[in-house]
Amino acid sequence: MRRLPTAFLALLLVPWLPAREFTVVAYNVENLFDLDGQAGYEDYQPSRYRPAHALTKLRTIARVLARYESGRGPDVVLLSELEVDRTPGRTPPDYAALLAPFAGIPLADLLGPRFTPAVADLPAEALLLHALADAGLPGYQVVVADSVTAAGTTRPQEIRCAVLTRFPVRSTRSLPTVDARAILEVELEVDGARFRVFANHWKSGASDPATEPTRVENALTLRRRLDELLATDPQADLILGGDLNSQYNQRLRYPRMGRTGINDVLGSQGDELATRRPGPGLYNLWFELPAAERGSDTYRGEWGTLIHLLVSRGLYDRAGVQYIDNSFAVGRFPGLNADARGLPQRWEFTGPAGRGASDHFPVSARFRTVPDGRPDQWVNLTNPSDGRATGAARRTVNYATMDLPRLAVDLSRLAPDASIRTEPNKGKLFRIEGRVPPGERLMVEFRGETYDVWSFDEDLRRRLRAEFPAGSTLRCYGELGQYRDRWQFVIQDPSWVK
Repeated sequence: MRRLPTAFLALLLVPWLPAREFTVVAYNVENLFDLDGQAGYEDYQPSRYRPAHALTKLRTIARVLARYESGRGPDVVLLSELEVDRTPGRTPPDYAALLAPFAGIPLADLLGPRFTPAVADLPAEALLLHALADAGLPGYQVVVADSVTAAGTTRPQEIRCAVLTRFPVRSTRSLPTVDARAILEVELEVDGARFRVFANHWKSGASDPATEPTRVENALTLRRRLDELLATDPQADLILGGDLNSQYNQRLRYPRMGRTGINDVLGSQGDELATRRPGPGLYNLWFELPAAERGSDTYRGEWGTLIHLLVSRGLYDRAGVQYIDNSFAVGRFPGLNADARGLPQRWEFTGPAGRGASDHFPVSARFRTVPDGRPDQWVNLTNPSDGRATGAARRTVNYATMDLPRLAVDLSRLAPDASIRTEPNKGKLFRIEGRVPPGERLMVEFRGETYDVWSFDEDLRRRLRAEFPAGSTLRCYGELGQYRDRWQFVIQDPSWVK
């Protein structure tokens, strides 16, 4: 009688488990602060940041996360910009115990008529857990990074990273790094498979060569830890994410910067098939999208990719956890976190409760557990990226194609003598026609008030100053804004001048 191979018999004895799919989201929530009255940022002092503002922010975050997994929310979220609690207890918080006295009380009541010093003392992440449960997204536990900094850091950190997860947490570690938030490492387990996530928030100033050496240090902190893990298991399942304050093509986009943290130190790259070859390289999931669709934030008329998800080679084998090919996506939700132009609707202290979401769209990717147990085999890829440049190094916001008449405020709905200098009008588009007054600045008289006229495009600023001398009539579209104490209209594109 023919005998079955021993390896085959061993496979028959292993209980078969179906693959389980789940979503990981990286999300910068733009300064989620608590209400204890102590904040390191001026905007979040009690005189300006009130319970109604926190309620708006918390509800918006919950609504954004509810857009995933058919309303149940992602199983893992890598968060940036949660306030470091300035009134912590003597021991690490037990969030279940903290929230137990408020069970069954809607968040709107806690931050409204039932607001008390005990509610004010809840840390931001505890408020977020309550908001998620209110929104029908229960079952999360939260891990926050320690507010530790590395030698050479010049100032304490006011905000930190956190991880929301529905999976069991097996270990956590905070990695201090120079002049940035500690990198949070969390080991998770799903269906017996273990994987690690790393929540990051590197030094700001992506385009600034003066701050890139700090991001190099941030990248070195993470790279050293990855190398430790990969030395033990070259196919460890590692997911890196968060706000790296770097473009996916940092080296290409800023050629005079020299050594970059994300590309040269961390090893982020776009050759997807490189994951099948030995080595420490990481695949940046931004390369899953066409170059014309890569963008999660905007700055001075250009799209940026400051929020990232990167994966190790172990997420391409047929063991443990596996990346689902071509599942990377940008969480742009019109009417929720995207304005009428498709741009991020950043948070604003408008009116009694504020409005907006975040200056970053979240990004997401899907993963599955793999019951095969074959680290020697690789996932089949459809149209794998080769990492080559596919278009301009910079992607600009296409202001020229916007439907300006449709997007502009309908002035006929306003009283003739009503001022538009209000918080709700900031960022809105207006069709302007007015006289240019004398002065060194380019200004325009509009509806009985005088406004600066500005563009981030230096050539356009010079052209406007030459074409519209004092006494002339300026006809254009502009976004209403305020720089320090001066109100202004920002012209984003030459086509906005009529």
